[in-house]
Amino acid sequence: MTMANDFRGEPKEFAVVIPVPTVITRGQIHVADKALIDHLDAYSSPRLVEYFDEDPCRVMMYDRSMAPSAMGNAKAAREESRARSLGVTIEARYTVGEYDILILSATQSNGLETWLRENGYTIPPGASYVLGSYIRQNMKFFVAKVNLQEQAKLGFSYLRPIQVAYESPKFMLPIRLGTVNAAGAQELFVYALTRKGRVETTNYRTVKLPSDVDVPIYIREDFAPFYKALFNEQVRKEDMAAVFLEYAWDMNWCDPCAADPLSRDELKKLGVFWLAEENSGGAANAFLTRLHVRYDRAHFPEDLVFQETGDRQNFQARYVLHHAWEGTGDCEAARMYRRNLNERREREAHNVASLTGWKLGEIRKKMNLVANESPGEKKWWELW
Repeated sequence: MTMANDFRGEPKEFAVVIPVPTVITRGQIHVADKALIDHLDAYSSPRLVEYFDEDPCRVMMYDRSMAPSAMGNAKAAREESRARSLGVTIEARYTVGEYDILILSATQSNGLETWLRENGYTIPPGASYVLGSYIRQNMKFFVAKVNLQEQAKLGFSYLRPIQVAYESPKFMLPIRLGTVNAAGAQELFVYALTRKGRVETTNYRTVKLPSDVDVPIYIREDFAPFYKALFNEQVRKEDMAAVFLEYAWDMNWCDPCAADPLSRDELKKLGVFWLAEENSGGAANAFLTRLHVRYDRAHFPEDLVFQETGDRQNFQARYVLHHAWEGTGDCEAARMYRRNLNERREREAHNVASLTGWKLGEIRKKMNLVANESPGEKKWWELW
């Protein structure tokens, strides 16, 4: 599990507490290169594709594609003594890269809550209820803080992803603890690399985002606000109770690729252990699923539980731009093309309004539809 955190604030204020099913050894913890996540993101991000209308009088089409210093022994002994008095056991402690890491177990949730608060973790009242549910499952707690001295020594100005490797029959991601301390809804992207096929949630609905929809040309310059509005609207329509599929594709190929597929070396660094069982040549056998979820405590009362499916059907959230043909040909097909062009633009305007909740009149204005209409052509409402 590779965790990349988009933390806002001073590094000294950052900490992460993650329930894990077993005690984690030093060799199971790594600090990863941020470029790995950036590459995954670029490869699987929602995207635009562009098509250029062919000359109606002949056939031609073009398609273009657009990542602590070790504590003194005396201090550590005092810390462990206090922990034991609260029913907390420090199972292990490590410094990995710029992170100080503790592996904790606990017998009572209020004792763990007290210990975390005494040691500088911002835990609001009521956290013991969530902590208690993990304690009853006999789970341990992976706790990481930034070691400022090590970070300065290493020269990083950002938080690198933390990696934890373990084996468990539970295919789940604990998110409830994060909601206790959140100021609002959290945004989570899950990239799952599997051997067989697509990953989905079992305790929440997994919903495919609208895809392969024609949108106006101006969206090329406004894609970020367009997609943000689209996702907001889909979350609203699903009452913030669904996990959204943004991408599902075999890493061996893409059509077309938004970025180069990840190399075998990159995949191994992300934990794709089964590549070692294959010969070193050829493409990598890994299926990538990208899930996007906006969650809070009210709408997501349970942790995310996943299952790997045998579904290898390709999917990507993509939106299609059609550039109009601007030639001067005067064949019958060209005349029909010009007559139908405004109708197509109207459909594109309605598509954007439906996807985003934006006002249709504003979309039409940006498309300059009224100015483009010829005096003798029908109005858009006459084409319904």
